[in-house]
Amino acid sequence: MSKIPYNLMGQRFHRLVAIGKAGKSKDKQIIWQCLCDCGELTEVSSSRLRNGTIKSCGCLQREKARQANTKHGKYHSKIYSIWRNMITRCTNSNHEKYHNYGGRGITVCERWKIFENFYKDMGDPPDGLTIDRINVNGNYELGNCRWATKFEQEQNKRKKIN
Repeated sequence: MSKIPYNLMGQRFHRLVAIGKAGKSKDKQIIWQCLCDCGELTEVSSSRLRNGTIKSCGCLQREKARQANTKHGKYHSKIYSIWRNMITRCTNSNHEKYHNYGGRGITVCERWKIFENFYKDMGDPPDGLTIDRINVNGNYELGNCRWATKFEQEQNKRKKIN
């Protein structure tokens, strides 16, 4: 009994639509040129389209990898920069302002050492505001932090001793 050739023209297979024959493989399978939902063209054998082993031009795998490697999607945001600088000021003795923070014993609470927790508690900073500790001798933690203007921060400083 001979194999019945399948006409896959115009059929959708996950993210791919077969738009034309592109030839045959070494084992005599029909190779289809397919248009992916992302706009890329790719060539796939009939059997791999039909059995679902190929679902896209490769964009689906790249998308899944990107999602797996992205925890919060805020890496280049203002809030992430604020969080990272807060952690660094309190933990890195090479930071130029460490002596005013970690060097004085100011710490970041355990919960806020994980960015997602900090973000959940503080949210995005309103325009023009930065993080401020209400008690300047207290730690970075939910009950002691707020978003404040530069003026508010200037009013909330340690007293200088001459």
